[in-house]
Amino acid sequence: MPLKKLLFLTPQLPYPPHQGTAIRNYNLIKELSARYEVHLLSLAEDPSAEDIDHLRQLCRSVQTVPAPRRTLAQRALSTLTSKLPDMGLRLESPAFHNHLIAVLAATDFDVVQVEGIEMAPYIQDVLARNPRPLVVLDDHNAEYVLQRRAFETDIRQPARWLAAAYSLIQWRKLRRYEREACLRADRVVAVSEADAEALAALLGDREIAVVPNGVDAVYWQPPEVFVPLPRAPAVVFTGKMDFRPNVDAMLWFHSQVFPLIQQRAGMPVHLYVVGKDPHPRLAPLVADPHVALTGYVPDVRPYTSGADVYIVPLRIGGGTRLKVLEAMAMGKALVSTTLGCEGINLTHGREALLADSPSDFADAVVSLLRDETRCRELGQRAREYATSLYDWRRIAPLLEKVYDRS
Repeated sequence: MPLKKLLFLTPQLPYPPHQGTAIRNYNLIKELSARYEVHLLSLAEDPSAEDIDHLRQLCRSVQTVPAPRRTLAQRALSTLTSKLPDMGLRLESPAFHNHLIAVLAATDFDVVQVEGIEMAPYIQDVLARNPRPLVVLDDHNAEYVLQRRAFETDIRQPARWLAAAYSLIQWRKLRRYEREACLRADRVVAVSEADAEALAALLGDREIAVVPNGVDAVYWQPPEVFVPLPRAPAVVFTGKMDFRPNVDAMLWFHSQVFPLIQQRAGMPVHLYVVGKDPHPRLAPLVADPHVALTGYVPDVRPYTSGADVYIVPLRIGGGTRLKVLEAMAMGKALVSTTLGCEGINLTHGREALLADSPSDFADAVVSLLRDETRCRELGQRAREYATSLYDWRRIAPLLEKVYDRS
């Protein structure tokens, strides 16, 4: 029996899998390629031949179209004049539309998987086919919720009122746009129960499938020997550092939590912020001798494994944090806000310590820095939890059930 044909539409080349969307896309493609004939059409900027060759080991075909560019001025103008949210305009590309139409004409696909709300403009091209494939929208976040949370955070700070106004506008536009995009698709996938509930609030009785983010339990495993970071004791945060929720997390942690840690620990504690493109708003961290902003690193594992405590002080966001699963799989003691581990259903004191106020967060970190045994036990339980429930080999079959659902 011939394999079903599956076409992935991705907002960026899913290799190398260095950040959220690419990690999810790559690992789903990797797992599904054993049971499907997978094709990939991706927006990409100057992809390397090596990256394309790697993906061709998994995919029957790999095709790319240059990603469109929108200036800040264009984004500002559309915020004021367009009914569409920024995410509905960001990746709109006539070249991609044309290329997709040609790909659909050349191959009869069984399923087209649209990766993220930014790729929703291309659903219309798939719907125009007759007969047409099943359309699956993988909505990586309930995006309207993310913008609502950004608004609720920024409105409390007069210096952030302009950003709050932007989020308010985007939140209202996204409620309509995200609903319409989901209704156009045959199947909608969310990455957590919380996101599924948020989308259901827009869609009524429409069924939303949950296919969580996962982790490569072999790649993200503890080293045989613990090698501490050069400046210890150390707490570590990883993530793309021009991403608004990550910037907010680090500014809040550095200004509200880190001073309390230094006071209560009785020793200098060091903060490593690991991730590319640090935003200019992070200037206060640059000036702090106890903080290291690394920028891009080819491999974050030495930083995660070398940390005494891994922190997730997120106050904005949605979905399931890949960084949380990766740190857990490496057996790290984790301190997170409740929002930071949303969708993973961790139990406070069993797989992680959860804290939402500056004082509680600082106390949780200091308690672990003072108790190596508790750190180790917490990390061991975290790894067992992450690898038993969130290994990509367990996640991919959940997506296959979405394809097969009548």
